[in-house]
Amino acid sequence: MTSRPGDRALLSVADPADPGAFRRLGPGLALALTVALAALGLNTLVPTLSALLVAILVGVVLTNLVRMPEATAPGLAVAAKTLLRAGIVLLGLQVSLLDIAGLGAGTIGVVLAVVVGGLLVAEFGGRMLGIRPAQRSLIGAGFSICGAAAVAGVEGVIDDKQDEDVVTALALVVLFGTLMIPLLPLLVAVLGLGAHVGGLWAGASIHEVAQVVAAAGIIGGGALEGAVVVKLARVLMLAPVAVWFGWQMRRRAGCAAASGGGAREQRLPPIVPLFVVGFLLAVLVRTVGVLPSPTLDALKVVQTVLLAAAMFALGCGVRLATLKTVGGRPLVLATLTTLAVGLIGWGGVTLVG
Repeated sequence: MTSRPGDRALLSVADPADPGAFRRLGPGLALALTVALAALGLNTLVPTLSALLVAILVGVVLTNLVRMPEATAPGLAVAAKTLLRAGIVLLGLQVSLLDIAGLGAGTIGVVLAVVVGGLLVAEFGGRMLGIRPAQRSLIGAGFSICGAAAVAGVEGVIDDKQDEDVVTALALVVLFGTLMIPLLPLLVAVLGLGAHVGGLWAGASIHEVAQVVAAAGIIGGGALEGAVVVKLARVLMLAPVAVWFGWQMRRRAGCAAASGGGAREQRLPPIVPLFVVGFLLAVLVRTVGVLPSPTLDALKVVQTVLLAAAMFALGCGVRLATLKTVGGRPLVLATLTTLAVGLIGWGGVTLVG
C-alpha cells in the first residue's frame, strides 16, 4: 500500500500553537496554495477548465515526474484534510434550499433517484466484481454526488480505506467526468431533447459542478441555469450520504467492540462529522440570504482555492505505478455507475421536464 504525502508526517505534526508548526507546515501549504491559485487563474481564462481538476492533474504529473521534497509532506497532509473540509463547508454557501425547492417535487425526486441509484449500483456492482467496500463506496459517492469533492469528503468518514482506493476513485472521476463534457451535449442533440431538458440531464448526470457548467454551455439555449441548480441539489446530498457512511462505520466499530478482540478501547467515529454540520449551516446561511452577493462571490473564490489546494495534495498521492496494479475492475465499475447515473437522469428528466 502506498501512502499519500504526509500521511506519516501528519501524525508527528505538533499543535499549531507550537512555534515550529509553521516551519513544518509552511512548505507544503505554500506549494498547495500556489498551485491552487494558478489553477484558479487558468479557470478564469478558460472557464471550461475546472480549477479542482487542473489541481489534481498537476499533483499527479508532478509527483510522478519528480521526487517531492520531504519538507512538503506535513503541509500537504494538512491541505488534504483540513483545507479540504474547510472548502466543503464553504461549498454549502452555493446551495440555496429555496432554489432547490423551486425545481419541483418531480425533479427533486430525479436527484434522489440518481444519487441513491448510483450508490446502489456501485455497491452491488462492486460486490460482484470483488472490489473492496471502501473503494466501491468512494466511487459511488464521487459519481453520484459531486465528483472529487465527494470522494474526498466521504473519505473522511470511511476508516477501512486504503490509499489506492482514494486515488483510484479520484482518477476515475477526472477521466469519466471529462469524457462526459462533450458526450452528453452530443446525446442531447441526437435525442432531440432541447436545451431545458438537456440542461437538467447534465445537472443530474455529470460529476463536477464545473463540468456541468461546461457541458451546459455547449448545449446552449438557456440550459445553464437549470443544470447548475440540479447539480447543486446533488451537492446537498453530500451531507446525508456522509452521515450514512459515518453511521455505518460507527455501527461496525461498535459491533467489533461488543465482540471483544481488543476493540473495546477503539474510539467510535462521530455519527455526524463536524465538517458536515458546517456544510449544513452554510446551506442555511445561503438560504436565509444574510450574506450579500459580493461576499458570497468572494467566499466562492476562497472555497475554490481551498478545494483546489486539497485536490493538489490528494493528486500528489496518485502513483501511476500503483494504479496499474489495481486492475481493470474499478474501471468497469466506474463505467457501470456512469451508465446508471446517466440513464436514471435521462429517464427522470424526460418524464418531469
